Amino acid sequence: MGIAEQAGFSIAEKPGTKARHPKRMRGLAPIFAGFILPITLGLGWEIAVRTGVADGRLVPPPSRIFETVVELAQSGELLLHIKATCLRVLAGFSGGTLAGTLLGAIAGYSLLTRRLVDPTLQALRAVPSIAWVPLFILWFGIFETSKITLIAVGVLFPVYLGVLGAILSVDRKIVEVGRVFRLSPFALTRRVLLPSILPAYVVALRGGLGLGWMFVVAAEFMGASEGLGYLLVDGQQLGKPQQIVTAILIFAILGQASDWLLSTAAAPFLRWQDSFSTSD
Repeated sequence: MGIAEQAGFSIAEKPGTKARHPKRMRGLAPIFAGFILPITLGLGWEIAVRTGVADGRLVPPPSRIFETVVELAQSGELLLHIKATCLRVLAGFSGGTLAGTLLGAIAGYSLLTRRLVDPTLQALRAVPSIAWVPLFILWFGIFETSKITLIAVGVLFPVYLGVLGAILSVDRKIVEVGRVFRLSPFALTRRVLLPSILPAYVVALRGGLGLGWMFVVAAEFMGASEGLGYLLVDGQQLGKPQQIVTAILIFAILGQASDWLLSTAAAPFLRWQDSFSTSD
């Protein structure tokens, strides 16, 4: 009897036996399941405010947030602010991803480059995002260039670390097998290295995208006249907590939607994986 069988597991299920793990939720069920917690919390807070348990002055209930969304949408401000923020995140994410991928790939492939570049990047990674703001204003002014550059800096570091770590963790024996079969450098990269690093690369992209949404807030503090970050500042200055919470919720929705789009776009390239999360 093998170790797995002694532990109560079998390598292959016998015909007629049921799988030991529950079936995954299919279709739209996982999406709907994700709304249970926020809807429950929102309804609970709405009831607490309406029954007088809480005043809802500093944390407005969902009904007031909905009214704020309707007002901003009817005036056209909501679409304007969302469009400005999304374009900044897209531009910064693209630039940061390109730079992080190139630096991570070069540092992972070349030991000399890694020793020269990695310590500096690790030190810069610890610098808070808000600390870059005065420097970028001096360099690029208060217009779009400084904002996009700040977002790109935030995206660069997780992408760089993800690519570097993925390359360094590739199994050496797999590479040696490719060389035994006399694969060209291009074929070795396409058939061995890229599939090996792709799962970690997708995770790094998701992390970089999340930081991009975080850095855009700091970027829009730099004299922006439009964007969701501007809504936050405007709500704070005018004492409008419902506007602040509305902007925060829109940030959360856009961040979740963009992460879902990225994961969905990457899923076809990861179908070859035979992992626990992909088992039926």
